[in-house]
Amino acid sequence: MSFIYQRMVRFHETDAAGVVYFANVLNLCHEAYEASLAASGVNLKTFFGGGAIVVPIVHAAIDFRRPMFCGDRLKIHLTPQSKDANTFEINYQITDSSDKPHLLASALTRHVCIGTAERNRHPLSPEIIQWLHQWR
Repeated sequence: MSFIYQRMVRFHETDAAGVVYFANVLNLCHEAYEASLAASGVNLKTFFGGGAIVVPIVHAAIDFRRPMFCGDRLKIHLTPQSKDANTFEINYQITDSSDKPHLLASALTRHVCIGTAERNRHPLSPEIIQWLHQWR
């Protein structure tokens, strides 16, 4: 079951043509990622606070299908998937909120868990493994 995050496009997220600026779509995805972590009970202050391990994004990709405008109501469907003991990917499907939703964009982020002291790969934490199982 994927996690669904809903929000409205804000004016400051658009460009001079009136559509969402391409880089802001990653911000929307990251916002959904944070919301999914919180919904799983992950303490965001601790998780993003630079503890013993961190999970930086090492790859991101976006495909745009239709424009998004200020005031549009979006649904971001987030589905994480474990790749190995220290890596996971998140697939995002961004749709409108209509009765027959249209795919507006799809994105992917890849995350690698590393230890902050040695900067080497580290196994995913139990809370991330639980989060992965909850939303896959």
